[in-house]
Amino acid sequence: MDERYPEETQTLRELLALMHEHDLDTVKVKLGDAVYELSRASSEPAPQADGLSSTAAGERTPAAGANVTKVLAPLTGVFYLASSPDATPYVEVGDRVETGDVLCVLEAMKLFNEIQSDYSGTIVRIVPGNGELVSQGQELFWIELHS
Repeated sequence: MDERYPEETQTLRELLALMHEHDLDTVKVKLGDAVYELSRASSEPAPQADGLSSTAAGERTPAAGANVTKVLAPLTGVFYLASSPDATPYVEVGDRVETGDVLCVLEAMKLFNEIQSDYSGTIVRIVPGNGELVSQGQELFWIELHS
């Protein structure tokens, strides 16, 4: 980094530390007239052609069936499965949820937004990792609907 710009260098170091601390792939910040956008190469494997995807643990997850609906992020923010680091997660894979149940919180601009289920069913997949930055429209959960 160029030491002719100590303020910018310090800002970039702080943003890199934040990315590392929260295991973020991308950060975009506007400070005054300056816009900082940092990205790192994805360690996620490419999608599989056989309709299965790989998870971080190397397990294979089936593609969503006809009776599975996907819950999408209504806003961009940091995804948390619990209200605090020492709290029990709102939901886990295999849990039955009802319409209105809290699934997670998304932190955006220091506000914690509870994301509630619009469906009754069983959680079959939690897509992002805890503390991961998610974008608006990104998949959060797969819920198998019950008849």
